[in-house]
Amino acid sequence: MPMVEEKDDFKRLMLAALPALRAFAVSLAGQPDKADDLVQDTIMKAWGKRDSFIMGTNIKAWLFTILRNEFYSQMRKRGREVQDTEGYHTQRLAVHPAQYGSLDLQDFRHALSQLPDDQREAIILIGASGFSYEEAAEICGCAIGTIKSRVSRARVRLQELLNVTGNYDYGPDNMSAQVTMRSF
Repeated sequence: MPMVEEKDDFKRLMLAALPALRAFAVSLAGQPDKADDLVQDTIMKAWGKRDSFIMGTNIKAWLFTILRNEFYSQMRKRGREVQDTEGYHTQRLAVHPAQYGSLDLQDFRHALSQLPDDQREAIILIGASGFSYEEAAEICGCAIGTIKSRVSRARVRLQELLNVTGNYDYGPDNMSAQVTMRSF
């Protein structure tokens, strides 16, 4: 009988995680219908691998890992193909220079490396890994308020290191924005 109860517990926990899974899928896929397909694929894989899940551990993190891996697997399979037999999309194609993004990422990584370990860990768990403050506090073995404080201090320090003062400090400069935003 314990196997039936464990299966029911797994099912209940998995169903409780669906809203968060869908939100994460929408943020990755960008489209609700593709996100729903991604969540469905994730649930199917998780159900098939339920024997490898250890009850009492973080099912949300386990499911998010499956979803993320599934998303990137699908992206690799699909590649960057677009149906454009008439060349309509190709004629309208304009992108920002890639080197700016690479340089910005390089600057960000350098600034991130200058943060104290506890602040870097907190901001990565919250900002990049998608954990809640409660989950991050549990992972770090500290109070929720401590995590919130570390994230806040890390954000302020990153703004200082990157010389960010407002929304206009993000994205392309004014000249390249005008070029890529023009309509044909």
